[in-house]
Order: sequence, then structure tokens, then C-alpha cells
Amino acid sequence: MSTAAPDALDRARRKAYVRLLPILFACYVIAYVDRANVALAKLTMVRDLPGFNNAIIGFGAGMFFIGYFLLEIPGTLLVEKWSARKWISRIMISWGIVAALTAFIGWRVPLVADAAEWAYRLVHRPFNLAEFQFYAVRFLLGLAEAGFFPGVIVYLTHWFPSRDRARALSWFLIATPIAQIVSPKPTNWLLRIGTDETIKGVVVHHPEVLGLEGWQWVYIAWGIPAVLLGFVVLFFLTDRPGHAGWLEADERDALELELKREKALHGASRHMKVTEAFRNPKVLLLAAAYFFIVTGNYGVEFFMPSILERWYNLKLDDLTWLVIIPPMGSLVGQLFIGWSSDRTKERRLHASVPIYFGAAALAATLLSRGNLWLTVALFTVALAGLKAYLPAFWSLPSLFLTEAAAAGSIGLINSVGNLGGQVGPTVIGTVETVTGSFRGGILFLATSMAISATIIILLGLGRRVAKPEPSADPLAEALIEPA
Repeated sequence: MSTAAPDALDRARRKAYVRLLPILFACYVIAYVDRANVALAKLTMVRDLPGFNNAIIGFGAGMFFIGYFLLEIPGTLLVEKWSARKWISRIMISWGIVAALTAFIGWRVPLVADAAEWAYRLVHRPFNLAEFQFYAVRFLLGLAEAGFFPGVIVYLTHWFPSRDRARALSWFLIATPIAQIVSPKPTNWLLRIGTDETIKGVVVHHPEVLGLEGWQWVYIAWGIPAVLLGFVVLFFLTDRPGHAGWLEADERDALELELKREKALHGASRHMKVTEAFRNPKVLLLAAAYFFIVTGNYGVEFFMPSILERWYNLKLDDLTWLVIIPPMGSLVGQLFIGWSSDRTKERRLHASVPIYFGAAALAATLLSRGNLWLTVALFTVALAGLKAYLPAFWSLPSLFLTEAAAAGSIGLINSVGNLGGQVGPTVIGTVETVTGSFRGGILFLATSMAISATIIILLGLGRRVAKPEPSADPLAEALIEPA
């Protein structure tokens, strides 16, 4: 290799970080807000929608993942075989529109409402229009977003060599804690619309806007950025290095050569068809591990605000400050695990140990009731465990899979795993509705997390490489020396 090639490769890596990751990061921030803002919106939704309780909210929140499951694998394969830019753009525009439509549950559309009522009567259930619409719109939101997350994971393999991949993933994945940090206060401000608030002993009414309540504006206001970002993706994302006009010719050649070299080295001994990958025990065990951790993750995320409000009788202003704290632990944990996992080339313990710590902290919250700050601290450790493992975990499939097999398997792992997003909220919401307590649900979520970590440990993938290949952080280099 010539002496110029490493320099060209490093320049290409830095430019890829600076060009691609901010766009993908912004998309995932909005995706996660649109997926999870029901956790806060529900606090006022239940006042305006008769019959809504935690069982309905939990089941409806989880309906997202049923729709997500159905289109996840085809969507991921389209990223590999067709165009990440076009597919991700379509995803964002459609999910933004559907997310905004959540604002209108409870509105009666005659023919649709009549058909839904007839279907409910077939199964001998009392009909609640808003409940049906909530389930339907969450299901459609899942269909709309399906393929985004695993598609981005596959897309990153088109741009980043293996030595950069976990770190690139960590910078993308921190969008989830960032979303949880930046969204509560704007959501709180929106939730005031149409409500009464006591300020210095005086009751102040915040009027409706265009006849809509605050929780409705939460869905509309956070849906619009998704549509706008869909067009940003279409015009500024690039499918592969060979299509990148913003790279110099030697940079494109160097990056493509490095990616082809890795693929040839990897694929020579490990190539596997998609159908074989779907039957591979390692793929199935990774899907199971992801299912159990996602069960814990969304159970906590959708109900942590409700738990804190119930245990400590908090006002919405105070609550939306407190729920910002736990995601900060997730942010620090993800960045550290991504850095450490790439530095050591060890994935197994970096994925499992944080989950064990998170499970223990979540279970310990039951002993902390009565001490607000201890409860918040334990939720912070729990959320760190529920997020920090992600960069190391998503580096595991590429250790034994390539190309379409990797894309399809990542889609399979993510789609099957995300069914846990239906189970976790449904269990904790139903248990609370039946027993009047979150205790049983919390223990269920902590146990699910521990099972996930144990599967990863026993799987044995991602043990430490004896002589890790040194690499600099291209993002840090780019910040110091702009490309």
C-alpha cells in the first residue's frame, strides 16, 4: 500500500463521520421521541379519554412493535439491496405523518368507527373508539418506522470499517438518551395547553390552541420534524462511498478498498446465505437476548414517569425535570462502552455486564421508595444498563455474518427482539391495573434483563482479541482538524 493511501483513508473516515452521523443522529432523536412520547402524553391523555388506564396505555404503546415486526426484515434487506437514502427518507416522512395523527384519536370517522365497533362485538368486548384508534395508530406507526434502526446499522457497514463500527454505532445510538433528555421540557410546555394550573394560589387556565389539547399538540409538534428530516435524508445522505461527490477520488478509492478488503477477508471463510443465517443458533440466541432486554427497556421507559408520579405525587413541572436525569447515565454509558469495546475489541462482557448492573438497580428501586433521589439514582443506573450495552451488542452479528445474511439477520434480531417492546409495557401496565402496584411489573422487567445478559454471556461471541488493532477516533480528529 502506498504512503498516501492511509492518509486518504483517514480523511475519508473523518468526512464520513462528519457528513453522515449528524443526519442519522437527528433522525433517530426524532424517531425515539415519536415512539416514546406517549410516556408523558399519557399523563393528560387519560383525563380527556374516558376508560383509558395503564393496561390500555401499556398494550397500545406496545402495538408499535407488532407493526414494526411485520416489515422489519424486508425493510432491512431493501437498505442492503436498493437504497438506504430513499428507504430511510420514505420511513421518516410516513412515520411523521402517522405520529401526528395520534393527536386525533377519539375523533369519530363514521364508516371506520362502525366497522371497528362491529369487530369488537365479535369478540364480545365493549367498544371504546379512542382505545381502538390508539391501538391502530400505534400499529401503523410501527409499520411506518420498520426498517429504520436495523437499516442504519446495515448502512454503517457500507461506510465504516470494523475498527470504527462500534464507535460509530455509539455516536448514533446516543440519540436515544439525547431524545429523552431534550424532549421532556418542550413536551411539558405543550402539555399545559388546555389545562388549569395553580400559580401562587391562583388558578390559571391555559387555553386550547385551534381547539386542540396539549397532549394532541405533543404528537403534532414532534411529528413535523420527522417529515422535514425525510427530505434532508433524500438530498444529503449518500448510499455508498462510490456515490459520494463530497469525497475526493483518492478518498473514495481508499475507503472502498478498505471495505472490500474486510469483506473479502471476512467472507472467504464465513459467507452464509440469508436462509442459513435465519436458522443459525447464534442468530436466534441473539434475537432472544434482544427480546428480553427490549422487554425491560420499554417497560421502564413507558412507565418510569408514571412510577415517579405515583410514588412521590409529583407535579408535571418537577417530573419533567427529574426524568431527564436517568438518560444522562445512558449517554455516558453508551459513549464509554463504544470507546472501550473498540479499544479492546471485546464485545461479550461489554454487552452483558451493563445489563446485569441495570437489572440489579431496577430491582433495588423497590427498596428505595420514600427516598426520591435514591430512586432517581437507581433508575439512572438501570437506564444506563438498558442502553450502554448497545454498541457492543450490535457489533456481534458482523463477527460471523456478511452482506445480505448480515442485513437479514440484523433485521430478524431487531424485529423479533422488539416484540419485547409489546411485552414489557403490556405486563407492567396490566399488573398495575390488576394489583394497583408497580412492584410485580418491575420485578418482571429486572428478571427479563438478567436473562438477556446471561444469554449473551453463554453465547460466547465477541471475546477479547489478543492484539487489538489500534485506531484513532475519526470524529475527535475531525473536530480538531476539520476535513
